[in-house]
Amino acid sequence: MLLPVPLLLGFLGLAAAEPVVYFKEQFLDGDGWTDRWVESKHKSDFGKFVLSAGKFYGDLDKDKGLQTSQDARFYALSAKFEPFSNKDQTLVVQFTVKHEQNIDCGGGYVKLFPDGLDQTDMHGDSEYNIMFGPDICGPGTKKVHVIFNYKGKNVLINKDIRCKDDEFTHLYTLIVRPDNTYEVKIDNSQVESGSLEDKDEDEEDEDDKEEEEEEEEDAATGQAKDEL
Repeated sequence: MLLPVPLLLGFLGLAAAEPVVYFKEQFLDGDGWTDRWVESKHKSDFGKFVLSAGKFYGDLDKDKGLQTSQDARFYALSAKFEPFSNKDQTLVVQFTVKHEQNIDCGGGYVKLFPDGLDQTDMHGDSEYNIMFGPDICGPGTKKVHVIFNYKGKNVLINKDIRCKDDEFTHLYTLIVRPDNTYEVKIDNSQVESGSLEDKDEDEEDEDDKEEEEEEEEDAATGQAKDEL
């Protein structure tokens, strides 16, 4: 799995000419990424990420991203940036994922964490603000997770948002607006949208332990302080 991760944007209102980029990673400086990204030591058998453009690519340098190098492993890696608030702003989280092999079970999500995260001890129970991205597990689970932490509880968007399960690169985008609406795009095409206040769409994720156990799997994560 290849994860060029992620791009974080904040739009400061209609009058703003340019969005504020809180975090952007393109992996254009060779091994320099190892100075920005921190591997969790919570589990001794976490898998190792490597920098690669994969087996096929358009541009050897520009298409490089973080690749999971070992099968049947959990992965946990994070990069820190300055805390911010998305109050009265539109927040955009965007990243690409490529599965170069047919996988039976694996998640390619990113998370935004509170700024107090201990990066060296990041694990599945670490509190996060947003979890977003594709998850594949057998023929029955091929979905895009959209989960928000609200008042200490993980609240998921209770919709069947289908992810891509081929071997090509796909762009996943989550847009959260100040009016509490959201939009999910894949390859710049809208696949879902709605209101975070609609109880028919949201479901508390208190007892879904499977979600918690899979949160680390094949995941590269960023760190932020959001207002949700």
